[in-house]
Amino acid sequence: MPTKTAKIAHETVSTDEYAARRNAVLKDLKGAVGVVFAGEGAPPLLGRWRPDFNFYYLTGLSTEAGGAVLFNPQAEDPKRRCVLFLRPLNPEVERWDGYRETIGSGLRKATGFQTIMRSNTLPAALTAAARKAKRLACLHAFSVYPTAVSPDLAAFRAVAERIPGVTIEDQSGLLPRLRSIKSKTELALTRKAIAATAAGYDAIFKTLRPGMEEAKIAFTLEETYRAHGAQELAYNSIVGSGLRGTVLHYMDNNQATEDGDLLVIDSGASYNAYAADVTRTLPVNGRFSADQREVYEIVLRSQLAAIRAARPGASMIDVDGAARKVIEDAGYGDTFIHGIGHPLGLEVHDVVADGPLKAGMIITVEPGIYLPDRKMGIRIEDDILITAKGNENLTAAIPKTVREIESAMENSQ
Repeated sequence: MPTKTAKIAHETVSTDEYAARRNAVLKDLKGAVGVVFAGEGAPPLLGRWRPDFNFYYLTGLSTEAGGAVLFNPQAEDPKRRCVLFLRPLNPEVERWDGYRETIGSGLRKATGFQTIMRSNTLPAALTAAARKAKRLACLHAFSVYPTAVSPDLAAFRAVAERIPGVTIEDQSGLLPRLRSIKSKTELALTRKAIAATAAGYDAIFKTLRPGMEEAKIAFTLEETYRAHGAQELAYNSIVGSGLRGTVLHYMDNNQATEDGDLLVIDSGASYNAYAADVTRTLPVNGRFSADQREVYEIVLRSQLAAIRAARPGASMIDVDGAARKVIEDAGYGDTFIHGIGHPLGLEVHDVVADGPLKAGMIITVEPGIYLPDRKMGIRIEDDILITAKGNENLTAAIPKTVREIESAMENSQ
């Protein structure tokens, strides 16, 4: 019977890179034991099941619900210092969800793990590791009460009840710190997501006109992304015209654009799990009115000031402050109602690492002014790579000045 090899993003992320990530975790644990769980669940009827992103970052496995990675730096056998645990095979379930591979050389080669075991043996392995190390390190992000505690903390509490002298440590910042600095491979994947996103925006620049349905715009974006190699959306597209453009997370996308309105598009493609995130504000009829242009230029100046502030050693508070000052000085301070941006990576709102910005990080910069009484929302967002000397605007090729936008839309009306 044919088997389904574990789905791994191996087109550009190599098993060697995944192994290097795991080795970095082993090193930073400094002898403590850690575990990262994939999460539970089954393939939904709409969309697809997604693992915990830390598990995916460490393994590339996207279909192994119930899986886990155990880090045991003090294991005598080097091959058992990082062990992949997968659910036992279940032929009846797999007739519904897909056949899975048996543990052997093929699976070890495909995953890059030297040791793979079934998840029903994890409790014994974790208990044995804890008995020797006496230190358990939480790698998952902590939950906010009253929700359930993080899965590793729950497991560690159970282990600690059975082994006297075991301590539980906070290492929840370790994986965000590693994930925040993008490798060459990760940056290449992000650039591909951005290239697909740019193609989608170009299609809208060429076709947008009064009366066009927001749903049609969203559909055009998604189809263009896929035509340019992206597998899916990075998040639900926001396509809001007129008053709807003042709703930050408007996703109904079920109205028609009108002559004279501004259209806010916040959308991005995902390429091999890495996200792009771009916002542009366009005049539906191809020309900004004097009033629209005045406010738009304030937002643009705000964004450019924030981008200049985004550099190694700066904080997101510094970046936000640079943008907010421009908008406040123009008299619109109360209308900038959100933060300046967020990290970008495997998740569109990626993990936040402690400390200042560092070279290799990617952040979004997205100031906005929202004026419901004037049915006018304006937001401009770019994806910014922090470099050793400052930054690089990865999405700079997508038109955003008034002149660039009007020129790009000349033939759409």
